[in-house]
Amino acid sequence: MITALGGGIIRDVIIASLPPATFRDWRYLAVAGAGALIAFGWGRKLDRLSFPIEVLDAVGLSLFAITGATKAMDAGLGPLPAVILGAVTAVGGGTIRDVLIGRVPTVLRSGLYAVPALIGAAITVVSLEIGLHGWIPALVAGLACFAVRLIGIRFDLNVPVPPGSPDE
Repeated sequence: MITALGGGIIRDVIIASLPPATFRDWRYLAVAGAGALIAFGWGRKLDRLSFPIEVLDAVGLSLFAITGATKAMDAGLGPLPAVILGAVTAVGGGTIRDVLIGRVPTVLRSGLYAVPALIGAAITVVSLEIGLHGWIPALVAGLACFAVRLIGIRFDLNVPVPPGSPDE
């Protein structure tokens, strides 16, 4: 459940939208709870569905980046903080999950995880800044995030690392 809800909780606490939306609307908890029950009940059987799960994760990454950036802008944050908060909304829950289970967060080991979220959030913020609202700019931002994430998955791409770093 923390994977689905953590980023939004972080965002809402940062922008002082309290209590967080997760606790004001039962549907957030219901959807996250259903996902958690499926993952718990089917556990290892879901391993063979890794690609469809990664595709659904890319969809979620896109949606959370866009909604996070939009909510940050609506709260009065500037463009750059809104982009950052959009990405935090998208990757925050998975990062918390990874830390809780003692794993290096995905966002730190897969370069094309945070980058697509930043791209989707940036397109959202630019659209809002130039007065484009509605589902079309949101769709463009979501598709850009989704496409970059899937390209990263398909070709096992990561961002470049500095010379001499341990991952080089």
